[in-house]
Amino acid sequence: MARKIFVNLPVGNLDASVAFFTALGFGFNPQFTDENATCMIVGDDIFVMLLVEPFFATFTDRAIVDARTHAEVLVCLSCDSDEEVDALVGKAVAAGGQAHRTAQDRGFMYGHGFVDPDGHAWELIHMREMPT
Repeated sequence: MARKIFVNLPVGNLDASVAFFTALGFGFNPQFTDENATCMIVGDDIFVMLLVEPFFATFTDRAIVDARTHAEVLVCLSCDSDEEVDALVGKAVAAGGQAHRTAQDRGFMYGHGFVDPDGHAWELIHMREMPT
């Protein structure tokens, strides 16, 4: 059985988050979207549930961190080329996000990233050579 992955992230303003990720080219599943949450489609088996903070809190007994000041998770997405990495970072910045650190060329891999309006860090990589 193929597994699916659902990353759950707290957001302060769901409409603003949807607008931001729509500007980056992501789509959403309306079946799993209401005033509390939306399901962002990343790939055939990869989804990001954007949950308003009070709703997110119903799934955990732990405090919700402020991702603008604390690291909680680094979400890493693969891209097909160095140019796609740079283009997606450019779209994120144009939509109100911030570039995360500087682009890094490690020979076998090119990477860069952005921070979304809620402070979540998104790493983007192009693997030129797949590890064995």
